[in-house]
Amino acid sequence: MRKKVSIFLCFLYVVFMAVVAVQLFLKDNNSDALIALGGVACGLIPLLIILLTKFELSLQIIIFYLVFLFGSQFLGSLQGFYRNGWWDSFMHLISGILIAFFGFDLYKRLLRKDNISHLSPWFVSLFILSFAVFGGVLWEIYEFTMDNLFEMGLQGGGNRDTMTDLITDSLGGLIIAIWSFFKSKMFIQ
Repeated sequence: MRKKVSIFLCFLYVVFMAVVAVQLFLKDNNSDALIALGGVACGLIPLLIILLTKFELSLQIIIFYLVFLFGSQFLGSLQGFYRNGWWDSFMHLISGILIAFFGFDLYKRLLRKDNISHLSPWFVSLFILSFAVFGGVLWEIYEFTMDNLFEMGLQGGGNRDTMTDLITDSLGGLIIAIWSFFKSKMFIQ
């Protein structure tokens, strides 16, 4: 059932962004149409993973991935929400949650099922928080590198922008780390 819901949600996003791309191309707004086509490509990634591999993505990952894509591509870039100073921080909060969910799934996949119940909930939470923070750091390294190599201006606010992004990534990870703490405590009892 979760697989069908994931396929439906991804398909819905792909179709939505394809319609947006066609509309933008018809209006001769080619640069925004390319962003929408990027949305189609990004929406296809989990869909192809689900359909062509045995790798399972949790429904939480699919939902937060699509929320992130919709927020960053459609609302942020195409609708201009990034002009609002707080939107980038909100997107970093969502990405922190998304990366933390990846960390949660990763720890469950890396350990044998009989070992999961023996792990301390503190360890699980710390792993998930660390995973989210590390993902945020990697993104900031990417932004710094692109700005210095290609003068892109991704870190428009300099150090303040970087630190705000890292804090909100960490906050998103902390939310899921706390959630996982209580979820892990239920496994132990």
